[in-house]
Amino acid sequence: MATSSDNLRTYPECYSLTNMAAHVGRTFGPGAPQLIDQGRIQMFADATGDQQWLHTDVERAKRESPFGGPIAHGYLTLSLIAAEQIAIGIYPSDASGIMNYGINKVRFLAPVPAGATVTLSATLLEVTEKSEGRWLLRVSNTINLTDSGKPAVIAETLGMVFA
Repeated sequence: MATSSDNLRTYPECYSLTNMAAHVGRTFGPGAPQLIDQGRIQMFADATGDQQWLHTDVERAKRESPFGGPIAHGYLTLSLIAAEQIAIGIYPSDASGIMNYGINKVRFLAPVPAGATVTLSATLLEVTEKSEGRWLLRVSNTINLTDSGKPAVIAETLGMVFA
């Protein structure tokens, strides 16, 4: 029998559109470790225009940063949630589509240093039927620093699931 901390990718037959609500309270993950290296940080900075030295100037960050080196943008870390939710199976595999619907609350609890790895665990908090064939899932997400297990980001997200 699966426990609340089991990764449900192992048990795909037990989680579907028809029984999502029965899985409220269940934790999915943790997912595979994601490396946040300096190259990834720089690509995010280039894509968003956020070139703050704390993220992009390695030598200055080593000299002047209170963290001893460059750290990932908080929004880079936050952006990992969408793809990782899919990877850990928070959305039923029999859904025809899913889309981000919003974020209720985000907290950046610890910096993610360049070179760190993070993992996502997500707990299904609520399933609300919005209309025939459409459900809103409210999910609590925790991105942990792999080496310390310390939470870097906690975010409550909303995802729309389509039959």
